[in-house]
Amino acid sequence: MARRDDSPDFIEAIARGLDVIRAFGPGKPVMSLAGVAAASGLPRPTARRILLTLEQLGYVRQAGGAAGPGQQAASSGGYELTPRVLDLGMSYVLSRGLWEIARPHMEELVTRTRESTSIAQLDGSDIVYVARVAVPKIVTLSVTIGTRFPAMQTSLGKVLLAALPLAEAERVLAEPSRSGITPRWQPDAAERAAALREVRARGWALTDEQLAPGIRSVAVPLRDGDGRVIAAVNVNSHAAETPLDVLIGQHLPLLLQTAGSISADWAARQSAPQVTVVPGGTAGGGPLPAAEPS
Repeated sequence: MARRDDSPDFIEAIARGLDVIRAFGPGKPVMSLAGVAAASGLPRPTARRILLTLEQLGYVRQAGGAAGPGQQAASSGGYELTPRVLDLGMSYVLSRGLWEIARPHMEELVTRTRESTSIAQLDGSDIVYVARVAVPKIVTLSVTIGTRFPAMQTSLGKVLLAALPLAEAERVLAEPSRSGITPRWQPDAAERAAALREVRARGWALTDEQLAPGIRSVAVPLRDGDGRVIAAVNVNSHAAETPLDVLIGQHLPLLLQTAGSISADWAARQSAPQVTVVPGGTAGGGPLPAAEPS
């Protein structure tokens, strides 16, 4: 495989390792060595070395199991990811601190609406879910932390795209989606611009079965202390169970209230001094906390 970046600082081996992890897409929990090589675009010997390295690090294991490290995948039926892969995504979520701030407010919202709620951020032309509190319902598409959908066809994505200048939003939307989903609604540039203008004007976004049948949701922005949109939060419902007038008339006001509370808590966290422990001691010999601006 040719180098995808000519920069001397680009580490091709890391890029290839991530290609191998991403090869395990939806509906492919177990893959043969040949399958991983084909999906990642790597030669079989390279794919094998990367798989064995990931196995040693605990991110991949041989499915079916009697084979030991270093043996060919064919003897054990293929490779599968381990739950440790979740650490890669959760490191981002936890490092941002958004989940711990948002969770109590999201749980209260779910109690009041009896609908699921999620937080997402923009990644290229997709949204990626970074927090979720769900109620058990049968829906067309399953959503978990790390799930990605095309942004323009979701209420969360419309909110995030509307926070960008129109030219920047179009540049982002020109990037290919990595979600694997083909949405029902395929707007042209004029339709996209009109939809995003509407979201900017009213401050919230709606999607009504534009992504997939049965999925209806409303979303609003989450802001930091400077007023910048850092994420979006929604209420998601099944179209057959929740009429639009309920979603907009009853759930949207509660969602706006929740977003305001999360944003206020986030702003407070930003402005609070960060406390670190430095060498030294108090009169009693304990560590002395030092305050640093965040």
